[in-house]
Amino acid sequence: MPSTALQDFTGRVALVTGAARGLGRAVAARLHERGASVAVNVRDTERAATAAREIGERALAVPGDLAAAGVPDDIVGRTLDRFGRIDILVNNAALPLTTRFEQVTAEEWRQALEVNLTAPFLLIKAVLPAMKAKRYGRIVNISSTAGRMVSTLGGAHYTASKTGLLGLTRAAAKELGQYGITVNGVCPGMIDTELTRETATPDVLERLASGFPIPRLGTPLEVADLVCFAASECAGYITGASLDINGGDLMM
Repeated sequence: MPSTALQDFTGRVALVTGAARGLGRAVAARLHERGASVAVNVRDTERAATAAREIGERALAVPGDLAAAGVPDDIVGRTLDRFGRIDILVNNAALPLTTRFEQVTAEEWRQALEVNLTAPFLLIKAVLPAMKAKRYGRIVNISSTAGRMVSTLGGAHYTASKTGLLGLTRAAAKELGQYGITVNGVCPGMIDTELTRETATPDVLERLASGFPIPRLGTPLEVADLVCFAASECAGYITGASLDINGGDLMM
């Protein structure tokens, strides 16, 4: 089968969290462009509706704070009510806090882990019955180069949660493969998003990027295309992997 056909998502349903802007928005838009119906999760109701409207007619807004009790189950339920199935889950929502180690409070630590690690776990649990029923599923967890070594801009809680997400990815992959479900992590490095631009000055970003073997920031579309690969039929024999996209900043 041609690779273009293998990456056609017509008839598939995807749920993408944290899709207001940046990587999540690019992933949701790319999946929709390739034929998928996409449930778009954003914490704020109005922003979720705007994102879904701008992505296209097969996009559904499923707003909600993933750290709040019952929300992961609720947004999965709303997606199933509308589309009847979920084939692809992209756990992208994250809390990229930059607080330095000595200033991180226990409350902020727990908040980061709730969004960055516990919510993906609960969402995987929530989609599992629907995926098992179809004997098919693609779960892509958006970690970070921070999860592979240490964050350049984020705090200790960000690094720890993104490392934990890769552990969750491997554990889920080991247990869920028997149901036709693959689970992989994507680990972006420095990507040119609104958040990156808000976190560091242009001079700092230029200095950091100049030290990469590919001396520039990555683009959200490049990450989106890697996520689409991991979610496609082409990646049917890849599971438990951590797929790096960082311009060579980390090679291992």
